[in-house]
Amino acid sequence: MTIYMKQRTLAKPFSCSGTGVHSGVEVHLSIEPAPANHGIRFKRNDLPDSPTIRAFFRNVVDTSLATVIGHEGAIVSTIEHLMAAFCGLGIDNALVTIDGYEMPILDGSARVYAEGIVAAGIRELDAPRCFLAITETVEITEGDKWVKAEPFEGFSITCGIEFNHPMIMLQSYTLDLFDESFLTAISPARTFGFYREIEMLKLYGLGRGATLDTGIALTDDDIMNEGGLRFPDEFVRHKLLDCLGDFSLLGMPILAKITTHKSGHAFNHNFLEALFANKSAWETRPFSGVSP
Repeated sequence: MTIYMKQRTLAKPFSCSGTGVHSGVEVHLSIEPAPANHGIRFKRNDLPDSPTIRAFFRNVVDTSLATVIGHEGAIVSTIEHLMAAFCGLGIDNALVTIDGYEMPILDGSARVYAEGIVAAGIRELDAPRCFLAITETVEITEGDKWVKAEPFEGFSITCGIEFNHPMIMLQSYTLDLFDESFLTAISPARTFGFYREIEMLKLYGLGRGATLDTGIALTDDDIMNEGGLRFPDEFVRHKLLDCLGDFSLLGMPILAKITTHKSGHAFNHNFLEALFANKSAWETRPFSGVSP
């Protein structure tokens, strides 16, 4: 098991382009190395004075269709896939420069981001990582969905989903973030949606960039993508990817065993709010290396 004790950033810049899934507008972004304690920040270079927004849950302004951060009128939408790549690869500091308000959806997964970061190289910085360590169990529930974090000297996340669809039904997947399997087991998992819902979004001017190349389209009993699934349980792997991206908005790596069931962006954000408000349930400290 690998736990990075020092902060990390990219060794050199990485760039890519693509279309926003809702706007249908092509955007260009670059991910640049950043110094220790910079954190993850997004810069809108298409706006006057190129405002920057810290990737932090207090800056989340919308979770209805994706995770959107904003500050003083500037927003960046659909950041969860890139944030998952940063989290899964142990990147603490980076500056993301983008020329639009919506991140490119690419193939609907985090694979392009993750492979681009790995190709650019990862550099260790001369500064210790500070972890948010769960010290007592925190749980929120709403009907049959929940998010729970338990004390654990490491990071493990189990994600569960349930859809009344023959290709999904009940699925669960567990990832130990420090077993270095994010790149191959999680980052390629694509977003998914029902074709009828995508067509409805388009009637309201959304989903303009959604195609069979940007995610998995479901009919009532099958999928429309000719290439099939990348994993038999690709659906829950993508939900886990989304959770990683959302939980990374705490602004530091987490030491906890997390379990989610039927959660989404809004519920994940509610959990972060509840966790942060419960000051007795966590502490910030270096990794001790002692198993519970």
